[in-house]
Amino acid sequence: MARYRFEEEEHTMFRKSLRKFLEKEAVPQYEQWEKDRLIPKSFWRKLGDMGFLCPQVEERYGGLGLDFRYGVIIGEEMERVGASLTGVGLHNDITVPYIEAYGTEQQKQEWLPGCISGEYITAIAMTEPGAGSDLANISATAVKDGDHYIVNGQKTFITNGINSTHVLVVVKTDLKAEPKHKGISLLMVEEGTPGFTKGRKLDKVGLHAQDTSELYFEDCKVPAANLVGEENKGFTYLMEKLQQERLVVALAAQIASEDMLEMTIDYVKSRKAFGKPISAFQNTQFKLVEMATEIELGKAFLESLIEEHMAGKDVVSKVSMAKYWLTDTAKKISGECMQLHGGYGYMEEYKIARRYRDIPVAAIYAGSNEIMKTIIAKRMGL
Repeated sequence: MARYRFEEEEHTMFRKSLRKFLEKEAVPQYEQWEKDRLIPKSFWRKLGDMGFLCPQVEERYGGLGLDFRYGVIIGEEMERVGASLTGVGLHNDITVPYIEAYGTEQQKQEWLPGCISGEYITAIAMTEPGAGSDLANISATAVKDGDHYIVNGQKTFITNGINSTHVLVVVKTDLKAEPKHKGISLLMVEEGTPGFTKGRKLDKVGLHAQDTSELYFEDCKVPAANLVGEENKGFTYLMEKLQQERLVVALAAQIASEDMLEMTIDYVKSRKAFGKPISAFQNTQFKLVEMATEIELGKAFLESLIEEHMAGKDVVSKVSMAKYWLTDTAKKISGECMQLHGGYGYMEEYKIARRYRDIPVAAIYAGSNEIMKTIIAKRMGL
């Protein structure tokens, strides 16, 4: 059965095929990946073989030329397995679209086929130790030197940082630009470039299998041909693409909430206290009803947002609302569901414990929820 009103038969078939693939290739291995703190590159190549990487890319570069609905399905099914698969969505729906939209013909021919096959894994490096949501104040620099840029700086909290082969780095190319955001550019730095090193794999509270790392650039010599788009236009490109990034985060939070509700309903029906299932207690029922209502509201909102986004509408305010509200809701639901699991909810063998750890960061990354509210307030003319 279709999940959304805009899904057609081929979308439903695609979802079934992906779910079957993940049940075989991801679900049985997921616990081990969490222990290893890494998803193996071999899994990426399997995704590529099956057509689950960047299906939106044009056929002439090896893609399937499919619309964003397929990206939605991939993101949702990955999240259903576990939040540590978020790096796949970042590759498919966040980093690769920069190459598609702003890359030269040569860059597309060089990079896109590898991104589709899983041979290349992308990351986007915005955040620095001293600059997160305040992108205009990044300090990583790229100084033009003949047919190269010399890059210096440090990035942190980079999703896919360890596995990545191609990192889209946000750098300052005009150090004197006023306002500051007018001096920002995007440079693709490839693994193995002299002066580019990957730091430690960061030890996070949750998302254990998702490789997040620090990146260092010390007199890193990057070919000028790796500039994505025009020099000093980077900030504009980021603003144009952040709408989709935040929509992807909202979608993942929605699926996490649905998954938590489902597992909690199963648990309270089987767990007994005082001679009856805890699902028979009114408090339990009311809590579950409240969560189910919030989840239905979230899904309806997202459905309309996906349609508007695909129609090319400016839904920055609505996407910001969805991102902050759905991630906050998921955080609240994770606490409620853990409580309903009682002591077992605090045990690692129960999936709710992992969800409880994995959820909070969604309210921080892709622009913190406080930044989302600032954006909305600005657009309301406040």
